[in-house]
Amino acid sequence: MALISFKNLELSGIAVAVPSNEEYNESYEFPSEKERDLFIKTTGVSKRRKSVKHLCSDLCFEAAEKLIRKLDWKKEEIEILIFISQSRDYVIPSTSILLQERLGLSKSCICFDVPLGCSGYVYGLSIIASFMTNGQIKKGLLLAGDISSFCLNPKDKSTYPLFGDAGSATAIEWKENQQSWKFELGSDGSGAENIMIPGGHCREPFNTAQLEDEEISAGITRNKLNLKLNGEEVFYFSVNQVPVSVKNLLADSNMSFENIDYWIMHQANKIMNETIRIKCRVEKEKVPYSLENFGNTSSASIPLTLVVNSKQSSYQNKTLLFSGFGVGLSWASVILQTGTIEILDLIEL
Repeated sequence: MALISFKNLELSGIAVAVPSNEEYNESYEFPSEKERDLFIKTTGVSKRRKSVKHLCSDLCFEAAEKLIRKLDWKKEEIEILIFISQSRDYVIPSTSILLQERLGLSKSCICFDVPLGCSGYVYGLSIIASFMTNGQIKKGLLLAGDISSFCLNPKDKSTYPLFGDAGSATAIEWKENQQSWKFELGSDGSGAENIMIPGGHCREPFNTAQLEDEEISAGITRNKLNLKLNGEEVFYFSVNQVPVSVKNLLADSNMSFENIDYWIMHQANKIMNETIRIKCRVEKEKVPYSLENFGNTSSASIPLTLVVNSKQSSYQNKTLLFSGFGVGLSWASVILQTGTIEILDLIEL
């Protein structure tokens, strides 16, 4: 358990872009109609966005461009850009550097990629905060998201109908006399195999045999380049680790859930998130969702949830708790206070 805090930072704005292409789980070929209905009921996912031509960097670029314009930022003032994604453009070079040039940012802008998934957004906030907390860097961009569909097998009912594609941009500013951002971060590599793409890289270099599909069980067929997900183990990890993590963070901050206006969780699946919420005894009204129409969007799920609920819930001048958890296995939570945050309408490409 790592508890850290950073001062004088403000969440200035959030924008999210998604593909316009929708896929409905009612149309997905589950082994049976009963299994399809059970999947939709337990995961809470009715439809998802699937990219047909845009990469994660494209979605993040569009979100960043519109957010910079809305905030009226000068691009030469942006001194750090961090790209959180498991679906970067190339193995080499880093996608963040490509985005620096594409966005027209200064050549002195610090840029690097972080290949995290479910916990990545909160981890990303902690990383960018550590660079900006002393005030020498005044403005930064956190770009986070995934095109999960690139690694899913359409014949795998455990993954294909669950994940959606999205990319986000978050603007952070250093401002004197702002309240602290408090984080709790952790990881457990003993569960790494529970969410993994086993083939295609240095540990198991690509070969044509990795393209051969294998039937694991009824309705679950995949190859070594596809994402594999052990849902039971991930569920057990999440519902046990996240409540402990969040309660530790609240205790360290001398706060309780009564002090939190909204708890934005990573959108893993409905039954998992609801189990966590109930264990923590938090009211439904404090825990918004984006799962039903977008699925699990990896590191974009927290900003996406804020964007799609911003019309119903004001996030101005609020105390927010963000929690990400999953692939790694890893987890991360943060408590922060917002000011006059700009949350843009959802961008569709």
